Amino acid sequence: MASAGNIPVNVKDLGVDCLSLSGNQFYGPKGVGVLWVKRGVRIIPYLDGGVQEGGRRAGTENVPAIAGLGKAADIAVAKLQERINYLTPLRDALLKELPSKISHVTVTGHLVNRLPGHASFCVEFIEGEAMLMLLNSQGVGVTSGSACTSKALKASHVLIAMGMSHAVAQGSLLMSLGINNTMEDVNYVAAVMPPIVERLRQMSPLWDKFLKTGKGE
Repeated sequence: MASAGNIPVNVKDLGVDCLSLSGNQFYGPKGVGVLWVKRGVRIIPYLDGGVQEGGRRAGTENVPAIAGLGKAADIAVAKLQERINYLTPLRDALLKELPSKISHVTVTGHLVNRLPGHASFCVEFIEGEAMLMLLNSQGVGVTSGSACTSKALKASHVLIAMGMSHAVAQGSLLMSLGINNTMEDVNYVAAVMPPIVERLRQMSPLWDKFLKTGKGE
């Protein structure tokens, strides 16, 4: 769950039976997470063996990583509102600047009801993977979809379910801002991305078709 450490998360308010958290989402060690299970809910162990962790998972616990995750969680709770207040203006600047500087760019998701550091777009007439590589060459780390589907070169099923066409959804771009980012970083992205999009569109048959017919598909 990417919400932990970014917005308030309360299992009672959510009414869930189970909740999993990844430590790296709130600056804890990579490779360690949390599984909260509601009292009375039974789950099938992923690994059978010893009785540690309540019989839910066999294997030796990574105690240093667990301790690090606990400390990161404490810090995240203490600084939650501070992080929200810091990241929200950076996110909003990205959501405003890129569509204003690049034509045919759609913000995906709600403009306000989203994670403080989350900015996502669909750039028409080009593919997200191409933008990813060229932005990376300029020192900008982005992804063309969720981390869960980063290896799958196909349109996001979520964007398709939202009504996006496959062609438009292929141009998805996701930017995750963190506490080490600054407004200078946002301005840098807003400066280097338009030429990259223009370069890729000049090589795009969809863009050429749109200029000639007004139709991109």
